[in-house]
Amino acid sequence: MTNWTPNLEGRPGPLYRVIADALADDIADGVLPVGVRLPTHRDLAFRLGVTVGTVTRAYTEAEKRGLIGGEVGRGTFVQGARPAPAALPLSWPPPPSDGNASVNMTTVHPEHALAIQALGQTLTAIAASGAAAALIGYGPHAGLPEHRAAAAAWLERQHRVKAGTDAVLLTTGAQNALAVALAAVARPGDVILAERLTNIGTKALAATQGYHLEGVAIDEHGLVPDAFDSACRRLGPKAVYLVPTLQNPTAVVMPQARRREIVEIARRYNVMLIEDDVFGFIVPDAQPIQTIAPDITLYLSSVSKSLAAGLRLGFVVAPPELRSRVETAIRALQYSTPALSAEVVSRWIQDGTADRIVASQREEDLARQRLARSILPVETVYGHPAAQHLWLVLPEPWRREDFIAEAQRRGVIVTGADAFAVGRASAPHAVRVSLCRSHSRDIAARGLRALADALEAPAAAMLSIV
Repeated sequence: MTNWTPNLEGRPGPLYRVIADALADDIADGVLPVGVRLPTHRDLAFRLGVTVGTVTRAYTEAEKRGLIGGEVGRGTFVQGARPAPAALPLSWPPPPSDGNASVNMTTVHPEHALAIQALGQTLTAIAASGAAAALIGYGPHAGLPEHRAAAAAWLERQHRVKAGTDAVLLTTGAQNALAVALAAVARPGDVILAERLTNIGTKALAATQGYHLEGVAIDEHGLVPDAFDSACRRLGPKAVYLVPTLQNPTAVVMPQARRREIVEIARRYNVMLIEDDVFGFIVPDAQPIQTIAPDITLYLSSVSKSLAAGLRLGFVVAPPELRSRVETAIRALQYSTPALSAEVVSRWIQDGTADRIVASQREEDLARQRLARSILPVETVYGHPAAQHLWLVLPEPWRREDFIAEAQRRGVIVTGADAFAVGRASAPHAVRVSLCRSHSRDIAARGLRALADALEAPAAAMLSIV
């Protein structure tokens, strides 16, 4: 029999549950190996200075979780966690089956081993806490106050946005955050400006909701101020949607001086700024526009690129006069954000799991960018060296559609610039390459080498020329 005595300091909740949680942690950490015999109820109660009934309840709780089991006449033994039920086969994302499988480099979709591991532990803890019932019902439209408070802390820590709990409203991902923001400031038929090459989801949203989306010229620093000024003067837009940090698809970071220029122009024409900062955690020294002009900015972000896309948790930081309109839009479009996802993320924010995942993701982003730049011709690669995607500008005589076809023939799928072009704007001969969609660096390297080989095959580029 082990002389195990759990450390109960700093653990909230009823004492019996605290003991069960400590038992679970020590089993997970290997302090209590499977098969070891635990102290008797009376012995552990004496060591902890609690009643025998408290230990009995703790052991019963641990047994419910599948951590321990009792044998009459022999005692109580560690069993470890119950094995998870067999997973149902998933069709998306398709796992790489062999070395000949296509390498999908389209979606910017990071995958975190840490998140996968933490999710199971967190869901188990939620189930054991007794909070699950409260998390699967309808919640407040803008999210539970404790979840909004955790989101505010996260945005300040990782995105440098200081906002009170009341200013942060929860949504179902960044795409939903954009839909909510637009609904709060515009109506069908209103003009919305965007970068000439913009997020595909923005184009889809404008088309389905009836907004008139107009593209504004961009350069190597993002939105061009003179072009923005001209568009505001000519078109009278309600808002401009932009991604200043790691622009999608070009992966550029707008300099601070230009951000201030954009703010000045927006104020001059009374145009609301809708800032998408979903990649902001990657570049710590990039100051969000929201911090420059919080009164005219609807700030959007999510955990999709930093923690886990499938949790579908997004954030809108709104100025006071727009908060009720944003909340009304949330109610109309989704009623409320699923509290279970928000609870998972909140726990990760509070216990440091989220910070560990982000640190790991930053390292992986940098490693994959270094990999890409070691394989692809340096003159073709554009964008920030920490981004989760890169902008591949095709050399002559390559045309966009021919290169995409050649890449696919070689087993790699990428997204052409025309998919991001707003309206009838001409698209450059370039493709976006996601570095995080692949399941491993080896698979990413295989895809990058295939792209590099394609670039060096001018004969294929000339096939469509008659």
